[in-house]
Amino acid sequence: MMHTRQLSYDSRDFLKELEPLLSGADLVVGGAEFTLAGPPYMGYPRFSAPDSYAVNLRESGVDVLMLANNHILDHGPGGLSRTIAKIGEPWCGAGEDSLSFERHNPLVVRVRGIRLALVNFTYGTNLGSDRPWPKVARMDRKEVALQMQRACSAADFTVALPHWGVEYELIHSSSQEDWAAFLVDQGAGAVVGAHPHVVQDTVHISGVPVIYSMGNAVSNMSAPNTRLALSVELPLVQENPSGKVRPLEPVLHFLWCTLPGKLKDGYATVEVARFLGRRDLWKDPADYDNMVATYKRVLSVTGI
Repeated sequence: MMHTRQLSYDSRDFLKELEPLLSGADLVVGGAEFTLAGPPYMGYPRFSAPDSYAVNLRESGVDVLMLANNHILDHGPGGLSRTIAKIGEPWCGAGEDSLSFERHNPLVVRVRGIRLALVNFTYGTNLGSDRPWPKVARMDRKEVALQMQRACSAADFTVALPHWGVEYELIHSSSQEDWAAFLVDQGAGAVVGAHPHVVQDTVHISGVPVIYSMGNAVSNMSAPNTRLALSVELPLVQENPSGKVRPLEPVLHFLWCTLPGKLKDGYATVEVARFLGRRDLWKDPADYDNMVATYKRVLSVTGI
């Protein structure tokens, strides 16, 4: 995310500490919960980030940006069109027109010879759905089923990426559970969700890993649990060039978004595991204590 206070800091530093983690992946997918609608730049409730933010995300190692979220139409059709123009390929979950939308949801990419499909959709947008906006993929069962069908026909493995759930709740809702089961029935090999702004519990449905919510990798939020996040590593195995692709157990990397003056002068997201026991690095050691306490609390509640 890009809240108002973040606009005063260099976004090149936001994910710098994560570059070793990101560079080790064959494909990095991130959620862009903002627009690039141009100046004046603003944060909540109608996000418009500087164009440099997308450039810096790419340079940090993010390959694909997910656009299906409740803020993507914060500045209407013009804001979405400009966002698409400025982020560059590839993206998923939205399009300027039907043809653009169909090419990007599902988005099919080839990774080490494996055809990987990404299906990204949102429960809705903050401007509603009763206007003729450009296409944004939504949680409509008929539409999602068609997208999943196209994905499974075109790819060796499909990841469903829903923007869903109840904000700030550490345990998934019954609606999320119902949708997760539906996505598995439609052929999802993994389900990785976002939107609640906190990490939620993870499960397996018929052997398929379901990560209900990754939380915020970068934001200015400070409410309980909102600064802890997950980077979800999905290892895939293909036994031979034409064999079935299957997922190994996901590896969950916990992240902590440090605010200005806590660890560094600006924002910096770090891997919790790499910084445990390094309280002396913090400008504000109380923030280290907050990280550890939040980490333990979320582990306890979610059972991860």
